[in-house]
Amino acid sequence: MKFTIILMMGLVLLSAPGCKKFLTHDNPSGVTDAEWWKTESHAYGALNSIYAGVPAGSNGRNVMFWSGLSDEAVCRGDFRGNYDIYTRGLQNPTWDVAEWIWRDDYIDVRRACRFLENVDKCFMDDALRTRMKYEARALRAFYHMEIMLFFGDIPIVTKSLTPLENHLKRDPSEKVYEFILSELQTCAENLPAEYDSDETWRISSGACNALIVRLGLFFHHYEVVRDAAAKVIGSGVYKLYRSEKAGANSYAELFSYTGELNKERIFFKRDGCNNAWTTFAPYSIGGETYVSPTAQVVDNFETKQGKTPAELGPDSVAVYRKDPNYKNNRDPRLVASLLYPGQSFIDAGYILSPFDNATANTDKIGVQKSTATGYWIRKYLDPRDRQGRTGSLDFMYIRYSEVLLSYVEALVELGDWQNPQVIPYLNDIRTRAGMPVVDQQRYNSAALLRQLVRRERQSELAFEGQRYFDIRRWGIVKQVMNGQVFGATNPLTGETVKVQDRSYTDRDYLWPVPEKETLSNPEMVQNPGY
Repeated sequence: MKFTIILMMGLVLLSAPGCKKFLTHDNPSGVTDAEWWKTESHAYGALNSIYAGVPAGSNGRNVMFWSGLSDEAVCRGDFRGNYDIYTRGLQNPTWDVAEWIWRDDYIDVRRACRFLENVDKCFMDDALRTRMKYEARALRAFYHMEIMLFFGDIPIVTKSLTPLENHLKRDPSEKVYEFILSELQTCAENLPAEYDSDETWRISSGACNALIVRLGLFFHHYEVVRDAAAKVIGSGVYKLYRSEKAGANSYAELFSYTGELNKERIFFKRDGCNNAWTTFAPYSIGGETYVSPTAQVVDNFETKQGKTPAELGPDSVAVYRKDPNYKNNRDPRLVASLLYPGQSFIDAGYILSPFDNATANTDKIGVQKSTATGYWIRKYLDPRDRQGRTGSLDFMYIRYSEVLLSYVEALVELGDWQNPQVIPYLNDIRTRAGMPVVDQQRYNSAALLRQLVRRERQSELAFEGQRYFDIRRWGIVKQVMNGQVFGATNPLTGETVKVQDRSYTDRDYLWPVPEKETLSNPEMVQNPGY
């Protein structure tokens, strides 16, 4: 199988500093394998190039844009990827987002294969070489996993392919699953639990097990989820971040420079939210907004009494839609996750006014580079990035709180909802956020706990890219991705913004295989409906 990535390799690898030449050794004027694979520094350069595809939040893989593929956000700004056409059922085999992910992941798979095939030629410490091999294998498994979760059946690639090897078929997703699971389990057993402070971004034993948790959840293999999550929890390496400052919103600090260095992050991308300000922030203060929250995600947050506005009744729904944080009586994760009309941000003198139709108001709904819904994402917006409109914030691709929630979900789905670990882990997450503990008299069945866990999952992980996978694996995607999307409510008129109509069919569960791939490989079968 030729894969179009081989044809595009030269262009893409220009962005990989210090390691592009050995990957393009087919170029007659390039550095050959014999010249490259000699020293430990060469091995490090090659290995680090494989990390290029680790997903970032507001750049690179744009994981936070995946919120716009779900019911919790709307995407605008086609130059960052035309995510919006997916929500209207208009994607096809030339869809840029699908092409980018397919191409980039297989480029990184090739890099991993090249590394594994050549690193033994380097003069270096054997123990370090062995560790590096497991890093490369774990990353290769991860990239296979990401492609499979979007496209279903995919080719398993375990060696670097030449342009003549252009007839690989798609392997069944069950076989791909077993390959990924086996690789991640092996790597988890052999990779370090922790790295030195300057290498904490590398894939670890805990990261491998956390990826297994995600993999198992998507395929409803709850025993796998339970066992892998238990290993992460039992490692003693991770814990929820809590601020040292009395009265501080610990959850909010987690996504700022104050809390950036924490023990909660399991797998993260260095500088992965370095352009958050020009991706999420209001335009009038130097930002640009390409992902806007919906009313659905706002409605999901409980009040501080542990009930959603809907559970409190129609009058409460009306009050909290006009003022989402009415009397500061909402889950503190709401103000840490998003900005809403009437809220002050940066300083008391700046009030968000998306319903002010004054010509000079660049924050009003629908203005170019402004919000599409009346809400803005707050996560990873640190005021220190305002002046330069850029920064160095890391993006936490997997956090410890997610593993705790997945562990609890697995226990509930296995019928073990009364397990003595369920409530303490939920309480740990809720109290860190400033919420009351679980009312056990109220949540006294598997069905009710399932409802709570799902709500808690969105409140905790909003805009971090997992909602899209959650609604698919829970079987509610057609329910929540069809019909009208609503934004904020005008506090003066009580009128709620109607953003768009969405359409989702069975076809949309899998993405279209890029047309370039099916044209170059006669064995590459397209997904149904495309």
